[in-house]
Amino acid sequence: MEKLSEVDTEIATKFEGMGATCHEEGVFFRVWAPHAEQVSVVGSFNDWNPDAHPLIQEENGHWGNLISDAKVDDEYKYYLKTTAGDLQRNDPYALKMTNSAGNSVIYDQSAFDWHGDVFHIPAWHELVVYELHIGTFNAKEKDQVGTLYTAIEKLDYLKGLGINAVELMPCSEFAGSRSWGYNPANPFAIESDYGGPDGLKNFVKAAHEAGIAVILDVVYNHFGPSDMDLWQFDGWHENDGGGIYFYNDWKSDTPWGSTRPDFGRKEVRDYIHENAMMWLRDYHIDGLRMDMVPYIRNVKADGNPGNDIPEGITLMQWINKDISEQFPNHITIAEDMHSLDFITNSVENGGMGYGSQWDAKFVHAVRDAIITPNDSDRDISSVSEAVQSRYNLDSFQRIIYTESHDEVANGQARVAEEIADGDVNNWYSKKRAALGVVLVMTSPGIPMVFQGQPLLADKWFSDNDPIDWSRLEKFSGFANLHRDVIHLRRNWFGVTKGLQGQHVQILREDNDKKVLVLHRYADEGPKDSVLVAFNFSHETFEDYKVGLPRGGKWHLRFNSDLAEYDPDFSDQAVFDLETMEGEYDQCHHYASLHLPPYTALIFSQED
Repeated sequence: MEKLSEVDTEIATKFEGMGATCHEEGVFFRVWAPHAEQVSVVGSFNDWNPDAHPLIQEENGHWGNLISDAKVDDEYKYYLKTTAGDLQRNDPYALKMTNSAGNSVIYDQSAFDWHGDVFHIPAWHELVVYELHIGTFNAKEKDQVGTLYTAIEKLDYLKGLGINAVELMPCSEFAGSRSWGYNPANPFAIESDYGGPDGLKNFVKAAHEAGIAVILDVVYNHFGPSDMDLWQFDGWHENDGGGIYFYNDWKSDTPWGSTRPDFGRKEVRDYIHENAMMWLRDYHIDGLRMDMVPYIRNVKADGNPGNDIPEGITLMQWINKDISEQFPNHITIAEDMHSLDFITNSVENGGMGYGSQWDAKFVHAVRDAIITPNDSDRDISSVSEAVQSRYNLDSFQRIIYTESHDEVANGQARVAEEIADGDVNNWYSKKRAALGVVLVMTSPGIPMVFQGQPLLADKWFSDNDPIDWSRLEKFSGFANLHRDVIHLRRNWFGVTKGLQGQHVQILREDNDKKVLVLHRYADEGPKDSVLVAFNFSHETFEDYKVGLPRGGKWHLRFNSDLAEYDPDFSDQAVFDLETMEGEYDQCHHYASLHLPPYTALIFSQED
């Protein structure tokens, strides 16, 4: 067994980093395999000969060496001699793969030309997020997988819609060609069928040029479970467990197999921490969304303190703290779904330090209200509570939505599909789905829509059912409804600043007539205060009096009942509001609203 000499120590110190790193002198390989007896690199540069390029044993179970014969695009693996036999393993830090069951590929992170890319994610109160799945977002044919390059072709559409951030479902190399992405086989490599690492970099660069931030979904609660060379990587394991990268006891158990990483082991903590930092540093990613955080902080995600994983919590705190310090204004988002202040409280205050979290309170209450068939069963008080919910007194510590990849799969369907139970092209589906998107765009929080939602996509999300872009023409009005309310949310016209504000005042919560009226504001006043009225009933209310925070004229900015949004809509005449003096809803002024059925109206003042 070769060990570090004084010269070797100098080389090892000079060439830092894990995996295959490219230098003028060649490629330096470093791998962690504490139970291996010997390690070498085999690849296309040495005819896969395990005797050609041995690695030198370093400290703490690491092995490394500089190989001048290796170069970019060469394929390689590690060859380990262990007590369990001779093993060939892909590089845990491989940046590129031929495929998940193939070989690692040498890739130079520094070679990509960013053309001076300097992008700053919009302030969180300005964000409008679009969640998309690369494999189905813009597939050219139904039997083909969409790529990062085909996704670039739709950035102009997203920009026109008013989207300024996309959230990509996981893009790390996974088993096979089709997947949601939550089964990472090679966490540092970009899915080869999506376009590999250059594909992601090109997508990010193009998105930034379009003024769109990129948030990446990452999976740290488990790895695999298939096509995973991390499993029993160097031959060692206990209790039939996964070996050095995984817990080998009861803590390994997850809903996706016994594949929970060992959050308490330094090398595994470093592995996950470096993965998170890599996306922001080397791929110019603007934020991370972390999958199912409850299974990082608790074995069963059940809140039982006996199942807590303190080292999982401290690892996420470390990552979030380093991101906030090293990458200011980059966002980290938790999918936790337990509605806890702890998730988005700062690390300094004992929280996990995420910037925002998917809000279960909002999505479940709102979906229930718009999907429920009978008006009498709609619970307006639950909707009102959902609108007002916040974490740590900050509205933007939550992501609000009615559709996501989870909410429109796993036994659930698109909002319009749930309402229709068949053909979504019907009055009820379109009217109430529109109510949902307006609630998302006008409530305090960071709003998010899911791919296909503006196209009135039907059925449910599946990784083998690509978006049908012909629906953009068929339902162009419905897509324009999304565009118009998103533009108001982003205050494009300078008259709806309040929709980006922290504050909401419930002017009317009418569970009898199924009406909810909101006052949204940042600082209050003209061009700031926004009145949003929702009618969750099939009835029309022609003289619905409600108190208003200010007197004067309130201009109609949006009416979801317009025929231009859909020919089936009633297109009832709704006009600007002139207030009258009088006490209503604890306000000194009031106005009479005309509320068409299943309709949302937005008003604001000029002066």
